[in-house]
Amino acid sequence: MNGPTTYLGHGTAAERWERARLFFDAKEYATAARVLEPLAQEASEQLAPRLLLARAYYHSAQLSRAEAELRAVLERWPVEDYAQLMLGRTLERLGRAAEARPHLRMASAMAGDLPEQGPE
Repeated sequence: MNGPTTYLGHGTAAERWERARLFFDAKEYATAARVLEPLAQEASEQLAPRLLLARAYYHSAQLSRAEAELRAVLERWPVEDYAQLMLGRTLERLGRAAEARPHLRMASAMAGDLPEQGPE
């Protein structure tokens, strides 16, 4: 018996998704991640569970896992600006600001937040 967390993996994918969202919304990020890990693997072609998993890792300070998940997301969806932003923020929290800068710039450019250019 796995103890009181056994129920986390029970139910349909939709039920587990809803359960993960409830834990995430309640700021129970580590628990949300435990629900999302198998769900993201089962539905690897879907962006939403993988992005929420990366967010849960980020907010629960599992930064290496967040980085790995975000890199996997960007490999599959290279134009996902929010994943670029999150990867940049994750790298900053890991103390890798120089590595974060290109991701943050890319996220800004993709979102249309380009800096004003003065006259040349």
